[in-house]
Amino acid sequence: MSAGNLPWEGGCRCGQVRVKVTAPPLLTMACHCTGCQRMTASAFSLSVAIPSEGFAVTRGEPVIGGLHGATRHYFCPHCMSWMFTRPEGMDWFVNLRATMLDDASWFTPFIETWTSEGLPWAATPAVHSYAALPALEDYDGLLREYAEQALKPKG
Repeated sequence: MSAGNLPWEGGCRCGQVRVKVTAPPLLTMACHCTGCQRMTASAFSLSVAIPSEGFAVTRGEPVIGGLHGATRHYFCPHCMSWMFTRPEGMDWFVNLRATMLDDASWFTPFIETWTSEGLPWAATPAVHSYAALPALEDYDGLLREYAEQALKPKG
């Protein structure tokens, strides 16, 4: 599997919930916020932003977990793996946890967010780094730059 070799499939740790991705990613990211640290029991969460029309749950019924707020975090009801997030007011994409993919070996975060809350030793190779979130007006340029970078042949 590679960033350009679709479709991708993935699932939770126990396999009861499976997903399929049929659209190229919009962006890859690492989030260092304390909420992601606590939900992953790690230094950050890794996400692939997928257009909503290119994302499907193909088996199982994920449940809402996390804070149970307007932004919905979906988990496997059995193994409790945090699988994906549907951010409030942004129904056009889904943030899939990159490590839910059957093969995430191609994944590298393009941006990292909430570095102001990050653990001092946690570093990523992200091209862009933000103390909080990028300004709303920066996203068009980031999406365009990521698409151009993702299409470049490796090597």
